[in-house]
Amino acid sequence: MSIFRWVTLVWVVFFLLLTPILSLNGSSSDLSTRFLNYAKREELVNWMVGIRRKIHENPELGYEEFETSKLIRAELDKMGIEYKYPLAVTGLVGFIGTGKPPFVAIRADMDALSMQEMVEWEHKSKVPGKMHACGHDAHVTMLLGAAKILKEHQEELKGTVVLVFQPAEEGGGGAKKMIDEGALENVNAIFGLHIDPSLPIGQVTSRPGPLLAGSGFFEAVISGKGGHAALPQQSIDPILAASNVIVSLQHLVSREADPLDSQVVTVAKFQGGGAFNVIPDSVTIGGTFRAFSRESFMQLRQRIEEVITGQASVQRCKATINFLQNDKPFFPPTINDKQLHKYFKVVAGDVFGIDKVKDMQPLMGSEDFAFYQEVVPGYFAFIGMQNETRKRLEYVHTPFFEINEDVFPYGAALHASLAARYLLESQLEVPLLEEKHHDEL
Repeated sequence: MSIFRWVTLVWVVFFLLLTPILSLNGSSSDLSTRFLNYAKREELVNWMVGIRRKIHENPELGYEEFETSKLIRAELDKMGIEYKYPLAVTGLVGFIGTGKPPFVAIRADMDALSMQEMVEWEHKSKVPGKMHACGHDAHVTMLLGAAKILKEHQEELKGTVVLVFQPAEEGGGGAKKMIDEGALENVNAIFGLHIDPSLPIGQVTSRPGPLLAGSGFFEAVISGKGGHAALPQQSIDPILAASNVIVSLQHLVSREADPLDSQVVTVAKFQGGGAFNVIPDSVTIGGTFRAFSRESFMQLRQRIEEVITGQASVQRCKATINFLQNDKPFFPPTINDKQLHKYFKVVAGDVFGIDKVKDMQPLMGSEDFAFYQEVVPGYFAFIGMQNETRKRLEYVHTPFFEINEDVFPYGAALHASLAARYLLESQLEVPLLEEKHHDEL
């Protein structure tokens, strides 16, 4: 073989090896820049702010998001985006692109919390006792913003983007129902974003592998014998028994769990008695337990049951335990696909700057996004919204929670970039998805 042919062959091999890198850092990065510039247009920002405020004023709990879903469908109709409805009672999925493989999904949750809003402003919740205190109104808004961006650039999509609008994330397991009803049919990967008031605006954070814990819920009724508080010897006191149970439950983590294996057992519910001088017949306690692996999770579940029944028996009481599998299903741990983590860092770095993409430590919170990750490779991340020149924002799940609406173009552009560039890279047959979905729980 002549030296000319050898040189030519070397250049061909070099170009083939370099092509994916050029794509991720060349024309694809230009796409992300254009998406962010488009998302920052005044008319689009104002539209997203208006959408979010409508949703915030009318919060709906899990599987009750009928008006929220109606608003989403109306906006998709205006954009000419096809969708499938209903899924999981109020959920829906929209489709942008060729209608052909590959398919990539981006997801937002829709439900609010049972909480009275304490922030006084023009668009405060109009529904007593209900509030968007976790930012799901912002999640829906950013996904609709991404839909607008993607629809405007539809000719550049090399496959199909699936928009997943999910009900009942807050303890209701809406993701599991969406899967059961076909929301992820043919989907190759899924991405989710959650706003984080502790991070600076335009910064994102996540990690490969375990990100959020698996969680379960328990409720126990401890029954004794009621009577007059002045004659405790004639009663069997369930309050004393329940108190001993709670103290013993705290030992499960401090004395039985490996210190390097993060676990949590929290009793957050204690109901019993209604008078100062009456020992009640029964007491109800309840709480949550969390871990990052199936083995630790099931061990906790077993020991919780043993401790409650055992301690109740010591105090001559009986206990019945319900692990609430139907009303509040077990959430698997949220485990990010390692190949998607590499991809996310590249795309997010192009959108915000690589210095704004941070790795984080695992959190003991849980997310039903984990159900999606049991079916397809998935990646969940947090996007910041704290403006350091303004007052410090309260964290989620408090009645004083607020949204910095300046985050919307950043979240919309990131959603759109993750989806569009995934489709583009898939056309190059880059092995982004070498690992299968996890089976931790």
